Amino acid sequence: TAPIIEVSGRTYPVEIRYRPLSQPKPDEDDASDDELEEDRDPLDAVCDAVDELAAEAPGDILVFFSGEREIRDAAEALQPRILANRRLANTEVLPLFARLSLQEQHKVFHPGSKRRIVLATNVAETSLTVPGIKYVIDTGTARISRYSHRTKVQRLPIERVSQASANQRSGRCGRVSDGIAIRLYSEEDFNSRPQFTDPEILRTNLAAVILQMTAMGVARGPKDVEDFPFVEPPETRAINDGVTLLRELGALAPPRPQKAAGKTASTSEARGGGLTAVGQKLAQLPVDPRLGRMIVEAGKRGCVREVMILAAALTIQDPRERPTDKQQLAAEKHNRFRDENSDFTGYLNLWNYLQEKQQELSSSAFRRLCRAEFINYLRVREWQDLFTQLRQLARPLGITLDNRRLADPVGNHDGIHISLLSGLLSHIGILDERKREYAGARGSRFAIFPGSALFKKSPTFVMAAELVETSRLWARVAAKFDPLWAEQVAPDLVKRSYSEPHWSTKQGAVMAYEKVTLYGVPIIAQRRINYARVDPVVARELFIRHALVEGDWRTHHKFFHRNRALLNEVEELEARMRRRDLLVDDETLFEFYDARIGQEVVSERHFDKWWKDARREHPDLLDFDKSLLLSDDADDLDESAYPKTWRHKGFELPLTYEFHPVAPGSAPDPSDGVTAEVPVLFLNQLEDAPFRWLIPGQRVELVTALIKSLPKQVRKNFVPAPDVARQAVAVLESDFDPAADELEPSL
Repeated sequence: TAPIIEVSGRTYPVEIRYRPLSQPKPDEDDASDDELEEDRDPLDAVCDAVDELAAEAPGDILVFFSGEREIRDAAEALQPRILANRRLANTEVLPLFARLSLQEQHKVFHPGSKRRIVLATNVAETSLTVPGIKYVIDTGTARISRYSHRTKVQRLPIERVSQASANQRSGRCGRVSDGIAIRLYSEEDFNSRPQFTDPEILRTNLAAVILQMTAMGVARGPKDVEDFPFVEPPETRAINDGVTLLRELGALAPPRPQKAAGKTASTSEARGGGLTAVGQKLAQLPVDPRLGRMIVEAGKRGCVREVMILAAALTIQDPRERPTDKQQLAAEKHNRFRDENSDFTGYLNLWNYLQEKQQELSSSAFRRLCRAEFINYLRVREWQDLFTQLRQLARPLGITLDNRRLADPVGNHDGIHISLLSGLLSHIGILDERKREYAGARGSRFAIFPGSALFKKSPTFVMAAELVETSRLWARVAAKFDPLWAEQVAPDLVKRSYSEPHWSTKQGAVMAYEKVTLYGVPIIAQRRINYARVDPVVARELFIRHALVEGDWRTHHKFFHRNRALLNEVEELEARMRRRDLLVDDETLFEFYDARIGQEVVSERHFDKWWKDARREHPDLLDFDKSLLLSDDADDLDESAYPKTWRHKGFELPLTYEFHPVAPGSAPDPSDGVTAEVPVLFLNQLEDAPFRWLIPGQRVELVTALIKSLPKQVRKNFVPAPDVARQAVAVLESDFDPAADELEPSL
């Protein structure tokens, strides 16, 4: 175990007072335990504590809050208390948080003659010392940066501070004299808190750590990182998340299953394949792996300057300042650089503006310009210095810049944003119009940060440089992007699913609909593709069934038209015979083609190529034979009973047959039956009597129908009607002539 070394500083005595939010109700000494306490509003508790400290000796008060919003609310709540308390006359309320302008922060460090109440986040806990502080009010909470294993983003939840942090806060009032610290929670609450804040290695994504360990040869895979003797070992899932991010960025090769001694392949450990070429470059760039991945991609797309500028900007605090008392004026100045489709382009516009002004103006004039336009000069210098360092570090990696001084956000727009997307693949989202928020990777839901240029526009697809959870999950520094870029940048990460494979006559191929998702985000909802690339076996089967068997095909091949003509002939025979069992089923036709056509034939184009060679050796390979098309039930057919022509008075009239059976009780189809086609000129020369006999094949049905139409008293002598009808037809055909005799008298 590592030794614990304590270095104590000299401080004055600090009195600790506990003033929890839960207080006994007044005038209810006999109340039950359930009614003994009531919660005060946290802002009222702060104001009460200020009033209590106002009764003490003069001195500045430092109040700790969890965030900027709470500080602004407290500043507003304190004003009437200050006016009402004579001891607080001329007291100045000063906020202190990271986003304040440098000028406003400096006010805190230059105490004057007035008493001050400093409202600060935990930036005043350890990062800096506020002079003149004699009293501290500790609300007991802070925003602690934590990595979410579920959403894979960095969160900033409000949590109770640890005992060490609480002691650090109270110690702030013992630097110059005896002090008093009021804690707005109970002593029991303090004792129940963890002794120390969790180390950062337990609260952050470990991708950068794993990248460097792998580059140095300390680790070859997740198991090696897990076994490393850290002072505070991170959880296994934190290590796995870091590895997952590196694989997302293409820095680590996919895992390779290995069979360990004495283990089966299913239980063997999957070890990483080491750093890829991209990973080796990322390890040499001293920036977040996501930003490094953007720079590497930019080297391929000719936009290194622009992406390096953005990588440097995303590493530092935003140089644009928004003073509390001049927010509207600052917004007007900054809006000149905004781009409604991309916050990243806004950074590039700002960079170009600063470069031009720096060339035009002297150093002091440039400083004055920055101050007048609410731009932090020191952060601009830091931005420029970091860009210069990145340019120098990238040169040995073969990533070089051109000689341009300015960025080109318009000409290189797509290349810039594709490069950015390569590092932000899990920071994308699609708009859910019903809920007016974005559905992000791995089931997350987020909204665009109100300060973004995209906040009101809400494009369909966005990517964000940062996803941070406070009151909700916010996307900061966002941009619209084309979903096709994600498929282009991460072909190995997207998941594809296919639906509705179908034959397309127009395309001459089997088509299907493809859905492409990235970490659960549908980047392509429905795209029509050639299904043969996905499943050639199914594509071949559908081609044969639809194009060849069903005939849904426009082609010039002669065998196909001969086969269709033969099929039509058999179908016409079925209509004449009023049967549906003469033509073989589709499965028989499929088996015929399946046995003869090459396995590589999956579409019209493939068939044409195959048939061009196959027909030279076997020109009739795919021709049907009529015996193939007729089922076994067709052997006893009497085609003479169903003639194709009708002879009458020297005329030979063509007959057409339609077979449309209907369910019992339903109205008959008017076209069902046999039709004689008579030229209009000969119509007046025909007699209707011979037509009453119908054709020989239908006379049994005709006589059966006539018997069933007889009155019941007569009909009962002719049962069963079909048997009587067959006997009657046999006699009719031997004793009567349809051309000369009428049907009813003969019957």
